[in-house]
Amino acid sequence: MSVGHTAVTPQAGGAQAAGPCGDDDCGIREVLDRIGDKWTVLVIVELSKGVRRFRELQRAIPGISQRMLTLTTRRLCRDGLVERTVYATIPPQVDYRLTAMGRSLATMVSGLADWSREHKDAIGEARRHWDAVHPE
Repeated sequence: MSVGHTAVTPQAGGAQAAGPCGDDDCGIREVLDRIGDKWTVLVIVELSKGVRRFRELQRAIPGISQRMLTLTTRRLCRDGLVERTVYATIPPQVDYRLTAMGRSLATMVSGLADWSREHKDAIGEARRHWDAVHPE
């Protein structure tokens, strides 16, 4: 077993507890792995505005390196969320666009952004209260 991995302890009678999706494997861990990294959501948000070339994406996402943008777009293409088109020019031009599945994820991400914007002050207040009551 890998470091940090926790074994599932069977319940009485040998049955295991149902996961977040019930008894089936809904793939939530893979989705959270993808959208939980530092750059994926920002790339998806930018591509939800329309087709972007690599350099346009890089300029639009402060702090992302060329290497991280390359890795992130490659992973999103592999997952079927982004389509990469290469044009036979010199130098080659590459652009990126969300697939239909990527657009459906962008809708969810937009909802999450709206939720965070709506609750940002309340979360900040809750943290201040927690820190006052539970000093380190």
